[in-house]
Amino acid sequence: MNEQILSFLRELGAHNNREWFLENKPRYDALREGFIDEVQALINRIALFDPEVAGLEARDCLFRIYRDIRFSPDKTPYKTHFAAYIARGGRKSERGGYYLHLEPGHSLLSGGVWCPPPALLKKLRQDIYDQIEEFAAIIEAPAFKRVFPALDGETLKRMPAGFPADSPYGYILRHKDFCVSSLKPDAFFREDDWMERAVADFRLLLPFNRFLNYTVDEYLGLV
Repeated sequence: MNEQILSFLRELGAHNNREWFLENKPRYDALREGFIDEVQALINRIALFDPEVAGLEARDCLFRIYRDIRFSPDKTPYKTHFAAYIARGGRKSERGGYYLHLEPGHSLLSGGVWCPPPALLKKLRQDIYDQIEEFAAIIEAPAFKRVFPALDGETLKRMPAGFPADSPYGYILRHKDFCVSSLKPDAFFREDDWMERAVADFRLLLPFNRFLNYTVDEYLGLV
């Protein structure tokens, strides 16, 4: 199934227009249904070690393939990837979760909190700073670092206001996002055991997500 998805996406990348997509819509619909089944199987396996995702419906976790081009200089109408975000609340959740991204040459597994609103980012930074040794131990653990080598996303050039400029943890606190990724070759998703291997990688994210979600849940008034 994943090879068929990647093949479709390669063709879509070369013919990113409505005419081609409409001609191939039945093919897309079938592949999307197959992807939904894969995501549901992932949810069920992740729920064995992270019960917070138990009961999630895959359809609530999938992202649309249609791009919002209203404010973008890129007017191509379709995304060239299939993706799903597995977290309580589904794809729109602000909680740390598990992200699957299939795109020819750019596939990845990811997790954590991406693009938090300013108030949540400020709270995440403060809580990370208050428990910095615990957080650093999570992301610097050898098993974690082999799969997820570093925090992703943009960083500030200087330490954010309210934090010591000489902190040895500036490489963490300057981040605007608190997420990590593991880039995967297309061949990873062609293997018969890709899902077992993906679940093993996602399992490494559990302490990372739990640390972040304590803050997110406080911010959302859930605790």
